[in-house]
Amino acid sequence: MTAADAAQRLAMPAALAGQGFALRPETDADLPFLFQLYASTRWEELAPLTDWSEAQKIAFLESQFAAQRHDYLIHYANAAFDVLEERGVPVGRLYVDRQARTLLIVDIALLPAWRGRGIGTALIEALFAEARLAGKEVSISVEKFNPAQRLYRRLGFREHAENDVYWFMYWSPDGAAAGQLNNA
Repeated sequence: MTAADAAQRLAMPAALAGQGFALRPETDADLPFLFQLYASTRWEELAPLTDWSEAQKIAFLESQFAAQRHDYLIHYANAAFDVLEERGVPVGRLYVDRQARTLLIVDIALLPAWRGRGIGTALIEALFAEARLAGKEVSISVEKFNPAQRLYRRLGFREHAENDVYWFMYWSPDGAAAGQLNNA
């Protein structure tokens, strides 16, 4: 890892590091895990589709995963695409695009068994600490039906825009408003 690579990596919170968690750059070898993780975040949405077989749902998720991955790689080419591991076993991902005035959380996701344990909170709070030092805001978008929005609000994110599907949220180290809520 070069010095530039290290600068693009989130400093692992001590509480997580002490439990054996680490972030590392994703590689092509991670694609099966990354698809499993993606599918775990979307599977419930497909439950109402009783006329689709499991194979059809998996095929749909594979196409959606490929489209999302392509979009991320094109639109966030300079982002840090990291896999979160616990004692060397992948359990999640954290994608962060460090922009001039904003740390954009492109994606944060954990496997179901790892959700609700404070891991996401610790990662986001570490991003807040990085943002404070750099004088930046942190932003994230979240689907309006995604339960994670409650976590984001609890941590201090506020909506600044929306569209039919997403809330666009920000956090500022000084608590300042990013502007009025508007439609994106």
